[in-house]
Amino acid sequence: MDQDRATGGRGPAPAVLPFDRFRDHLFHDPSLGFWLDVSRIRFEDGFFAAMEPRIQAALAEMAALEGGSTANPDENRRVGHYWLRAPELAPEAALRAAIEATTARILGFAADVHAARVRPERAARFRKVLVVGIGGSALGPQFVASALGTPADRMQPYFFDNTDPDGIDRTLDAIGDDLGATLAVIISKSGGTKETRNGMLELEAAYRRLGLSLGAHAVAVTGEGSELDRYAQKHGFLARFPMWDWVGGRTSELSAVGLLPAALQGLPVLEMLQGAREMDEVTRSKEALRNPAALLALAWYSATGGVGRKDMVLLPYKDRLELFSRYLQQLVMESLGKRLDRQGKEVFQGIAVYGNKGSTDQHAYVQQLRDGLDNFFVTFIEVLRDRAPPRGAIEVDPGVTTGDYLSGFLQGTRKALTESGRESISITIETVDARAVGMLIALYERAVGLYASLVDINAYHQPGVEAGKKAAQEVLDLQAKVLAALGAGAGRALRLEEIAKAAGTDDVETVFWILRHLAANPGRGVVREVPQGGSPFDATYRSAR
Repeated sequence: MDQDRATGGRGPAPAVLPFDRFRDHLFHDPSLGFWLDVSRIRFEDGFFAAMEPRIQAALAEMAALEGGSTANPDENRRVGHYWLRAPELAPEAALRAAIEATTARILGFAADVHAARVRPERAARFRKVLVVGIGGSALGPQFVASALGTPADRMQPYFFDNTDPDGIDRTLDAIGDDLGATLAVIISKSGGTKETRNGMLELEAAYRRLGLSLGAHAVAVTGEGSELDRYAQKHGFLARFPMWDWVGGRTSELSAVGLLPAALQGLPVLEMLQGAREMDEVTRSKEALRNPAALLALAWYSATGGVGRKDMVLLPYKDRLELFSRYLQQLVMESLGKRLDRQGKEVFQGIAVYGNKGSTDQHAYVQQLRDGLDNFFVTFIEVLRDRAPPRGAIEVDPGVTTGDYLSGFLQGTRKALTESGRESISITIETVDARAVGMLIALYERAVGLYASLVDINAYHQPGVEAGKKAAQEVLDLQAKVLAALGAGAGRALRLEEIAKAAGTDDVETVFWILRHLAANPGRGVVREVPQGGSPFDATYRSAR
């Protein structure tokens, strides 16, 4: 495969590219039923030859990672999500045994739930599963549930994935009278993640209103000895499953985090693991041009200049993959969005990800993609099988089906973008099944790791996320001081600056935000009064308690 041939530099692409360019750039593995086309990326002449030493170094780093090397020196932590689908690769026998035992426990527990050997307090059986988590503890399970779910699922899935009270209420309303037949899966590695803890406490209150206990309807996925682990033991949870420190949240879908909800839903989790395992085997190839993860990472590097110059737009032409872009937002952006490289140099790396699905987005933002700013590259995902058997094709025009239209829209959009000099990647799979979903997860996990090595950043930590959590806690600490200041005012109306001074802060703006929120919610004990004709900054506040 001569990948540098017929690239023509980075100038505008011709309306119709030579077929031999497509042929030379197409990766196809028939055993996987997988195609990757990078022919619409405008690689510089000699790009692959110039990048060969760097991609080989990245592949060597990946091999060391799988062998158990420390990925996060500051945390002395390994990264072993690849062992989840190939336990024999785990560097210690105890780790292998733990992985295999956990998968067996997950399958056994799900079977017991389905057979009503594990039952709720009053109902005959569990009929629904509610996942309480955030970030990787929700995005992966949500994507898989949406991609693989059918009306025949053993249990219907629901999610608390935020600390939004209205969102929680909407989910509880959707569950309705079946709450007593709902099994909650609470997921948090540390057990201290506030969004997850808040959702758990809201759920506990909902069970209590029915005269039921949370523990009799809940399982935990968490780190051993964590705050959630202790809570689960104290409150008699039905089971506890491990969330190991060597599995990051954004790469946790094939751990108990994702496997347990999927198994309870009734999805074939072993097939998902097998698909990931098979993709891992292909993407370990040291021949970069025969390694789809390496090809993907190199295409990203070329398209973005290795400095995040362009956004990644994901367009899967299949409704079942609609949530894949949300899943990849965290995987890509949390992994690659870093201020410092591994040498401590300020680099501000990252690739922004957005997308929804085709052909819906042809009626949304494809207009800008074709005619607006050239600040992106597109990844099309094609699924060859139109619908699940035994449903047959329906012609909507003579000799043309709805699936033909979907394929035509994909090809037409791809061609239109090429005519405008816009770059794209195309991934093709045969069908959306558990094996293919596992393949896609494994492909992007490895591509992200390889790209991070190419640009010399650590893909496996997230200091920015931790900074945000710390800042949020500081706001809540200040809120307590604001409420104390109002309480000390004995019901007197106080101006914004007076409250900030009494709370011991110069951050008047944050005090304004806190008071505006509290006053808008009845029952919080804060009354806001704005004089007639006055501005919001003339308002006074008093305690109603």
